[in-house]
Amino acid sequence: MAEATGRLTAAPIPVPVRIARRAWRLRRLPLIPIFVLIIFVISGLGANWIAPHNPERGDIRARNVPPAWMEGGSTKYLLGSDHLGRDVLSRVIFGARISLAVVVVTLALGGIVGVSAGLVAGFYGGWRDEVIMRIVDIKLAIPTILLALVLILALGQSFLIIVVILAIAVWPRFARNIRGEVLQLKTMDYVALAKVAGASTPRILIMHILPGVVNTLIILATLEVGIVILLESTLSFLGAGVPPPTPAWGSMVADGRDRLAVAWWISTMPGLAIMAVVLSMNLFGDWLRDKLDPRLRQLE
Repeated sequence: MAEATGRLTAAPIPVPVRIARRAWRLRRLPLIPIFVLIIFVISGLGANWIAPHNPERGDIRARNVPPAWMEGGSTKYLLGSDHLGRDVLSRVIFGARISLAVVVVTLALGGIVGVSAGLVAGFYGGWRDEVIMRIVDIKLAIPTILLALVLILALGQSFLIIVVILAIAVWPRFARNIRGEVLQLKTMDYVALAKVAGASTPRILIMHILPGVVNTLIILATLEVGIVILLESTLSFLGAGVPPPTPAWGSMVADGRDRLAVAWWISTMPGLAIMAVVLSMNLFGDWLRDKLDPRLRQLE
């Protein structure tokens, strides 16, 4: 039949070959970072159902129980227990909830302020740009941890105060990067045509320029997640983070720093959680930047 019609019929591709091709296409996906981040989000959202024990309730008779795979360990405490008999695994899971909440609220506040400031500075220029950029320079010159400690001593220690401090720490990076994008976009022809058509400045900023910086905004947000988690963990480690007895990864590391010789798992497990989430978020952010940047896509 193929000879009669003059056409060649392609032979069907074997199933193993198709599977191998699909697996080869997935080679560039950050599968391990995505898996870690999914666990982080699920732990944060479903801590009440996932955690095997109450993270704030301890059993003095079960103090410093080693992880289940070590001699003297128990399957009741898979990652061991701390000096007050609290389950380390449950505290790590509930610590993910605190970190997730801090990240979401901080990036929402800092992103809104930073993007708004960047749009205004980049589009209007002049004295507005000068004032906003000098405020950004001043903020970037002040050590974040020092500023956080001073504000916490003055205003008190609470979740809201921590979130506001972290938002103050991250908004300048949003403002500076968005401003650079706006300086380029406002010279585009479609923006000039919108002005000629009589579009108002707020409409131009929201409908024409803001969509052009969405890719940069997404990349910035993913890369800022790791920074926010590290800052929150550092403040909690110093005793200036989320107030106890709420479990936070930084305060858990601080609880076990004097017991590393006899109960290393108290500090190590939350420390590994911090490292895994921050590293995974950075790797995912790098991959996302390569995919969303058209200049980098051309190099593939």
